[in-house]
Amino acid sequence: MPDVAGNCLLNCAFLCTVTGRYADAATVWAAMHVHARHLTGLPSGARIDEQAQSTIRQALGPDRVRAAEERGAAMSLDTAAEYALLLTAPAPSAAAAGPGLGGLSARERELVTLVAHGRTNAQIAAQLHISVRTVGSHLDRIRDKTGCRRRADLTRLALTEGLV
Repeated sequence: MPDVAGNCLLNCAFLCTVTGRYADAATVWAAMHVHARHLTGLPSGARIDEQAQSTIRQALGPDRVRAAEERGAAMSLDTAAEYALLLTAPAPSAAAAGPGLGGLSARERELVTLVAHGRTNAQIAAQLHISVRTVGSHLDRIRDKTGCRRRADLTRLALTEGLV
């Protein structure tokens, strides 16, 4: 059975390419290529892939392509899947979008970024040299400020705000 995440990323990359969302397409392509070893059942469409990549390179130029590819390559597979969902979902209304990151401190934004990269509370604690309990407290405050209840919601917020 084909890998659902792989097919979703592939379809999202093509959708972004054909609709002229070239930076998003380059990001998704890069994320897909980085995680290809985990994605089974992808069609071999190397010719189509190369055509899409060529279109993207022509539209964006080397610097913007490189930035988009670096953004995609840095994503965990979960973040890449969340990004693909975000790109293909209908735009939320302004009221449903929530308060965003405006009320967060620099440290809170850093935690949101680490969550979006797929880090666990223990990994975040080790990286920031704080306790796991402190990470939990920070995340509780972030959830209160943003209205995000799940890690996936925080990841989506980080993606929409350009943190990842």
